[in-house]
Amino acid sequence: MIKLAARVGLIGPVLFGSIVSILTILKYDFLLSLGWHPIKDPTFDWPSGLSLGEFGWIMTSTFLLSGLMMAIFASGLHLSLPRSPLTLVASLALTLAGFALAGLAFTTDPTLRSTPATWHGRLHDLSFVLLGLMLMPAMILLGFAFRQDTHWRSFSIPTWITVALALPTFWLKGAAFYVFLFAVLLWSGLAARRLNSLSN
Repeated sequence: MIKLAARVGLIGPVLFGSIVSILTILKYDFLLSLGWHPIKDPTFDWPSGLSLGEFGWIMTSTFLLSGLMMAIFASGLHLSLPRSPLTLVASLALTLAGFALAGLAFTTDPTLRSTPATWHGRLHDLSFVLLGLMLMPAMILLGFAFRQDTHWRSFSIPTWITVALALPTFWLKGAAFYVFLFAVLLWSGLAARRLNSLSN
């Protein structure tokens, strides 16, 4: 299970980052029509807007698959760390973050629209809020959980540095959002790499 979780954890960030990058290039003009701008307003209907229009099903599938992969990865971390209430809460929070990421598969509503919000648009927004509420606390708690194990102890500081880089982007907005996305994906990949090395 740990080996499976490690492999899934390695694939997940690469898959998400690649799909988002490719679809952003392919749907650049469409995103601009939604009100998005890569520098001035990068979070305006992005990346959620990639699930709208042509090739939208690819982004929807990616949200769902990436979320399930995060939940599986969280179970591997739980099994690799010493059993404690801290480990349980930290891994549970990361699992819930994974389910919230999967919940982004509910198709978003365009921000600029003349129609009322849809049920799936509301569920998408709720999932986004839950993702933010679960992911950062999960990483902070994992930093403490890592300190309980000699194999993971050196990874606690990088985990907290990632949180320190990511948190301010919620207030700075703008292009800083790319820092958040890159930092979290990089942390996920490095954590999966560490887990994979421990499973061999």
